[in-house]
Amino acid sequence: MQETQARSLMKSITWRMTGTLDTFVISFLITGHVAYAASISFVEVITKLFLYYVHERSWTFFSTKESHLRSLTKGITWRITGTLDTFLISLLITGELTYAASISMVEVATKIILYYFHERIWTAIPWGKTWQVATSKTASRPLSKQTV
Repeated sequence: MQETQARSLMKSITWRMTGTLDTFVISFLITGHVAYAASISFVEVITKLFLYYVHERSWTFFSTKESHLRSLTKGITWRITGTLDTFLISLLITGELTYAASISMVEVATKIILYYFHERIWTAIPWGKTWQVATSKTASRPLSKQTV
C-alpha cells in the first residue's frame, strides 16, 4: 500500500489541528500565559505542517504494510522530530529554558498517544491509498497501481 500525496496532505492537516490544540492547552497550563500558548501554537502550525508532510512522505519508502507496530514506530519517530521543534519554538518565544523543557516533555506523552490513535483512524480510511494489482494471470508483466 502506498499513500497519495493528497492523503498525506489531509493527514497532515488533521494531525496539525489535533496537535495544535494539545500544544495550546499544555503551553497554557505550564506558562499560565495565553499569549505564550497562542504564539507557540501558531508558529507550530507553520513548522509542523511542513515537517509532518515530509515525515509522511518519507514513510512511504520504508514500510508499506499497515500494522500497530508501524503506527507506533511512526508515532515515535514523529515525536522525536516534533519534540525538538516544540522545544526550540517554546524557548524562542518564552525565553525560558524551564518552560521549553516542560512543554516539550509533557508533549512526549500526550502526542504519542494522540498520534497513535490518529494513525489508527487513518488506517481505517481507504481514501487515497494505492495498491499494486497484477494485470496478468502470470504476473510476469508490470503491475499497475490502483487508487481508492
